[in-house]
Amino acid sequence: YLPESAPLYHNMLVYDYLDYVARIKGISDKETRYDRLLRLSELCGLSAIMDKPIADLSKGLKQRVGLAHAMMSDPEILILDEPTSGLDPNQIVEIRDIIKRIGKEKTIVFSTHILSEAEATCDRIAIINNGRVVADDTTLNLKKRVQENSLIRISLQGADPEKALALLKTIDSRLEVTLVDPAEENLVSFEMRSSGDQDFRSDIYLKIKETDWIIVQLAKESQALEKIFRELTREVA
Repeated sequence: YLPESAPLYHNMLVYDYLDYVARIKGISDKETRYDRLLRLSELCGLSAIMDKPIADLSKGLKQRVGLAHAMMSDPEILILDEPTSGLDPNQIVEIRDIIKRIGKEKTIVFSTHILSEAEATCDRIAIINNGRVVADDTTLNLKKRVQENSLIRISLQGADPEKALALLKTIDSRLEVTLVDPAEENLVSFEMRSSGDQDFRSDIYLKIKETDWIIVQLAKESQALEKIFRELTREVA
């Protein structure tokens, strides 16, 4: 188990601290202990700082030391509580990568209120409301449980706004096409909405292919996990 703030002895060197943890965990053989520390230092990206005082480490590196601590007894299940809390974007990506590497060999239970982190890191997500599990599935399947309008964004280069609007409206009667302000001056941009989750991007591409316009953007906006959380928790509120 790794809590949100790893309980480390800041006055110790990283190697000495992990060696101490290994002794507490009952790894008494010196060679076995060394092999375990070597493996964990490589797995958690600690090889270059094993001789550094823990007090001098950044929060991200301290979190890695905490992960090595939690992995010392080689558990089958590893529980992480908000492992990316308070980290900068680079540190978050690094911790995610470490968690994914560990997840190839172990079962990881990742507790977080930052749903985008769960989506980026986890294979399966459980949503808990008032102590009850209201959903437990893959991210893709969770998204399918909540229906909403599908939104496609398209930006074209070299297109006349009125002609492009008229052409896009001929693709399907279920599509609601709106001209929007473009991100760049030389582009023409539209939002295209439809009920349900049908993907019209291939139809749009084929229609634009008949012209001499250039597609700069053609993207379907995915449903945010935060909205799914609100919908599912509202159902049982």
